[in-house]
Amino acid sequence: MRVNGHGSFRKRLIEMGFIQGKKVTVVLNAPLKDPIEYEILGYKVSLRRVEARRIEVISQEEARQADAGEDLGPLAEGFEDEEQRLDAMMERLAAERNHVIRVALVGNPNCGKTSLFNAASGAHEHVGNYSGVTVDAKEGKLEYKGYRITLVDLPGTYSLSAYSPEELYVRKNLIDALPDVVVNVVDASNLERNLYLTTQIIDMNLRVVMALNMYDELRSSGDSLDMKQLSWLLGIPVCPTVSRTGEGVNDLFDTIIKIYEGGDQRLARHIHINHGAELEKSIDRIKVLLQENPELRDRYSTRYLAIKYLENDKDIEGLVDRLPNREDIVSARTEEEARIESLLHENTENAIVDAKYAFIQGALAETYKPHQEYRARRTVTDRIDAVVTNKWLAFPIFILLLYIIFYATFTLGNYPMDWIDWLVGKFGEGVGARMNEGWLKDLVVDGIIAGVGSVLVFLPNILILYFFISLMEDSGYMARAAFIVDKLMHRIGLHGKSFIPMVMGFGCNVPAIMATRTIESRKSRLITIAILPFMSCAGRLPIFVLLAGAFFPRHAPLALLGIYLLGIVLAIISALIFAKFVKDDDLPFVMELPPYRVPTSKAIGRHTWEKGRQYLQKMATTILIGSVIIWCLGYFPRSDKGAGYQQEHSYIGQVGKAVAPALDPLGFDWKMDIGLLTGVVAKELVVSTLGVMYAPEAETAQSEAALSDAAETAAGAGDTDTALQAALVKTVSLPAAVAFMVFVLLYFPCIATFVAIKNETGKWGWAIAICAYTMVVAWVFAFIAFRLTSLLI
Repeated sequence: MRVNGHGSFRKRLIEMGFIQGKKVTVVLNAPLKDPIEYEILGYKVSLRRVEARRIEVISQEEARQADAGEDLGPLAEGFEDEEQRLDAMMERLAAERNHVIRVALVGNPNCGKTSLFNAASGAHEHVGNYSGVTVDAKEGKLEYKGYRITLVDLPGTYSLSAYSPEELYVRKNLIDALPDVVVNVVDASNLERNLYLTTQIIDMNLRVVMALNMYDELRSSGDSLDMKQLSWLLGIPVCPTVSRTGEGVNDLFDTIIKIYEGGDQRLARHIHINHGAELEKSIDRIKVLLQENPELRDRYSTRYLAIKYLENDKDIEGLVDRLPNREDIVSARTEEEARIESLLHENTENAIVDAKYAFIQGALAETYKPHQEYRARRTVTDRIDAVVTNKWLAFPIFILLLYIIFYATFTLGNYPMDWIDWLVGKFGEGVGARMNEGWLKDLVVDGIIAGVGSVLVFLPNILILYFFISLMEDSGYMARAAFIVDKLMHRIGLHGKSFIPMVMGFGCNVPAIMATRTIESRKSRLITIAILPFMSCAGRLPIFVLLAGAFFPRHAPLALLGIYLLGIVLAIISALIFAKFVKDDDLPFVMELPPYRVPTSKAIGRHTWEKGRQYLQKMATTILIGSVIIWCLGYFPRSDKGAGYQQEHSYIGQVGKAVAPALDPLGFDWKMDIGLLTGVVAKELVVSTLGVMYAPEAETAQSEAALSDAAETAAGAGDTDTALQAALVKTVSLPAAVAFMVFVLLYFPCIATFVAIKNETGKWGWAIAICAYTMVVAWVFAFIAFRLTSLLI
């Protein structure tokens, strides 16, 4: 048995004997089925059903099911009847369940929370030196000293107000999921700001352990902190940790277990943050009125609700509006606000914030001693910022960094790309030589190997791109980029924070759309979501590398940079358009600029490989299935009039011919049209489709290249094109290739992005409207690109 309730409710039940491992028997129901009489520790007690639901028990039915599914072993001997056997099984299940702990990690952005989560659970969640990396709850599981621990990494937040979506998300998770223990991760190098969130968690009356993270930075600075005294003042245990190295993690989990078991009363004590005599009178008055509602009292800390209500928290106001004594509570708040205003000369919200910081400053005055008196000095971060955020240098440096990334992505990735292409070709030849002629051979060689292999070729480019993105994120430069462009963003109706999701969109649009939760302004959030599909995701990168390498062999990096900049420019223009239709309050730009940190090779490598692994997984599922389907549609119905006639008159050829009139003005042939259609599912499928559709031409080009290799080598002009690139150069015009790149950049986002837009906006209308808009923009600009390129050449 375990009591899951909250605060005084939980304490009252435990004092009555509802403690872990004790047997509870249902005696009888009241005539109206509520309350229920129970027997525990030899005496009888009644509870309402709503209260009883808070008590987690092992029932006889669960014991019977477990007994039927496994053998008790030595425990099975010596039972006189089934009742004893079931009691033994219930005790065993209760002991097992008692060793399961749910732990929530809560902390400010950039406090090392996700690093601690990875170090403890062995997970590989993305870590970034800027806010908004974690936008959803991530779970990791581990076993420690006989306990099964579930770690929940919640989004980074500065407070538990209902100011932004991630703050509300964290608060609801703490209230509704009610973790067994909350680990408050605090940046040891920035105590005053981080402890503000700590005071709010203390208000919630939860079981808390503080992880004083990045403790090595506090030590290296020469500062001293009396952790024992700080623990006493806050009423919670404090454990120093260094998530980067894993130092202190075991001690942290030992403390979590002790807090969960509740055996050592010296570890923690429940305190109230003292807000001053006048504010405490106001809090108590509201709290007493809230406690008149039993269902509210049992679920929440009424003191916490009273504080948030006095802070004019919209979510809590909605909760109060549903209470029977709403009028009394509203009237009391109005009177208390007027009283505080007259006494303290500020509103209750500001007064509560000031009081919390006063408490924090007092606690640190007793426990924290800086190594020396503060004097202004230029840190490494200051010196770097003087250059990268310089009025004249900031934008050139940013564009130069983008060019370096694209140059490295194309140039360095070209070598392994050629090797993989050669291996795929040889593998296909070897498999084909060992199979009998027929549809199965064609499926394996032309469908699976050609389709998946054409995408596998670009794995090195994906890894290089994510390596550089991780480097920018983990170093802290990403936050500076948002700072640099904030004024530009503000002019187009966006927030500086919008830049972070936009850069994340270069990796994948789905997490980028989820990252918009960190943007407080509804207007900026919706506009950012609407323009993110114009950010070229990693799924589009293989298409651009394929076409840029084939049609712009000497200027491929510039072609890549140009296509990415085009997406950014059109995103800005679109933002200006959307800003005319979305109205909302303009909120100030508030974003932390964390100190620069040297990224660890472990973190960079882990993030890069994780993205590569996801790319490989997609090849083994979506792309493989898509390649087989595309091959089947192109293989049937069968014809003996040659490969070209067969493809053109197959099912997929018929589909391509059906949509051709709409895309003919862009210079596309029907095979390219099919590629665009499959790209709606996943953009990686475009290259896979082209690999299948142009397989005959690729085989011809590969044969011709093999015959001319010796001559080209002697002339010193080796051809590094893949077989597919050679086939495209022979069959597709340059204007059509440019138009195709533009269309792929701008048109309908993939299905996953479409669903993400709906989930984040809460409306199908937004998702449908954005998709329709991107289709129109893609067609118009692809047409312009086709005509301009035709004129220039």
